[in-house]
Amino acid sequence: MSKSQKKLLSSRLSSWTSITSRDRRTSSSKTPPRSLSPQKKPPSNVPPPVHYKDIFPPWRREALSIARKDTCLDAAYEIPECLVRENLIPFTADYRTCKSPATTYTPMGFSLSEITSLGDFADYAELSDVPLPEPYHEFQIETALPRPYRPLRWGYHQTMALNKLQPDWWLELENTYLERVRERKDLFAKNGSMVLDYLPGSELGCKEVMEMALQFYCARHPQYFSLSKSEDDGYVFHNGILHNKTIIRDMHPLHVLLENIPEDFAVMIRNPEDGYYYFRAGILCSSLGWSVQSKLGMQLKEIHGPIPDYKEKMEFSMDRYFAKLPTSRPIQRGSWGLEIDTPLFMPPGDPHEKYRESQLPTQDLPLARIHLRVDWQTLRRLPLSGAIIFNFKALFTPVTEFRREPYIPSLLLHLLRHGKPNIMAYKNTWHVEHVVLPALETWVAEQIDSGIVEKGWEVATLKEAPFWPGWEGVWRGRQGF
Repeated sequence: MSKSQKKLLSSRLSSWTSITSRDRRTSSSKTPPRSLSPQKKPPSNVPPPVHYKDIFPPWRREALSIARKDTCLDAAYEIPECLVRENLIPFTADYRTCKSPATTYTPMGFSLSEITSLGDFADYAELSDVPLPEPYHEFQIETALPRPYRPLRWGYHQTMALNKLQPDWWLELENTYLERVRERKDLFAKNGSMVLDYLPGSELGCKEVMEMALQFYCARHPQYFSLSKSEDDGYVFHNGILHNKTIIRDMHPLHVLLENIPEDFAVMIRNPEDGYYYFRAGILCSSLGWSVQSKLGMQLKEIHGPIPDYKEKMEFSMDRYFAKLPTSRPIQRGSWGLEIDTPLFMPPGDPHEKYRESQLPTQDLPLARIHLRVDWQTLRRLPLSGAIIFNFKALFTPVTEFRREPYIPSLLLHLLRHGKPNIMAYKNTWHVEHVVLPALETWVAEQIDSGIVEKGWEVATLKEAPFWPGWEGVWRGRQGF
């Protein structure tokens, strides 16, 4: 952190006490934060011990017969939990080469033989109890825009801030699809294992998430994507936007994703020795300040170590949440920051980091160069391996767009001025605030004068969050469908 940043952080800390009581009253407004965090109260610094080794995620063995198209489900499918616990697949084992597949199980209670019997591209909708998306026939890739996510919350507390995932919107396409796929492939060619890598034991999880993602694309956008199967090539994914095809068995599942799906995926695997989840495989081309290489192999709490208040307020809840998350309840959330231009991948030491060390003179930093970066994230458990998939994509919006978005300037202005100092320092917005704050002040006044925002509105999380009032009509009008 530069000397000027330290000075700013110090001044914010000194003023934090004086504004805390006012901000607490603000956070008790009629519109509460949209948080579904399983933690209702902040845990103590020394939470009660939990033996996660003995906690398994909810099973869905009842879906096996339907997914395999069996004619009946008999008592043989009922497996005692103690049998599974004693015969779990080892942490680093490849499910394809285990010696006793009929009596080796995943944390989801499925034997490796049962998983093999499902074949490739199993009925994951049935297995997970999450339906495939509805076809989006009117979708046009040439003009498609991402939904305008604005995950701005006040009163702001460091929680997971989880919301139920809408099955139709797990993976979103936009008009930058060709550009993003090309950019990500270039990043891999340049950076290799910094953006894509995998460790032993992740084979089933990688296969599952790849197959589920391709199934989603084919169901959501049948005008662009399809799967076929032949004796010579096996399964083939046909991409009508790139005008090519991918022979699935010819490459690692993460490379299939790299070639076709411009989103990031991290595969978190349960270690049977302690019950905690570890980052074992991933393709991450949109990370800021870290990379696959710098985090691979880490436990969940180690990955989140740099995040303010994580250990004190979130570690216990996150470990418990990962242990118990059912396949049927995928969630979504967003994080945000302000950036100069649109940096997609910024590992430690990247030249773009220098922008964060100082405030450029205003004449050298036009407002048009400043963007809201939203990392829109989803979290879901895979039904066969029990792995948890964290995936996200980076979305950039010029801050000048906020002038036309009701309440957004007021929310962002309040957050930048009154956000908890350590959290705002982590978000690293200081380097652009000297340009953004005056603009926001002007737009707040304009929206109040025009009646878009009522005078005296008490800043709070919007009921439309993570969007804003009237967003959908504007969004559909701009993209034309």
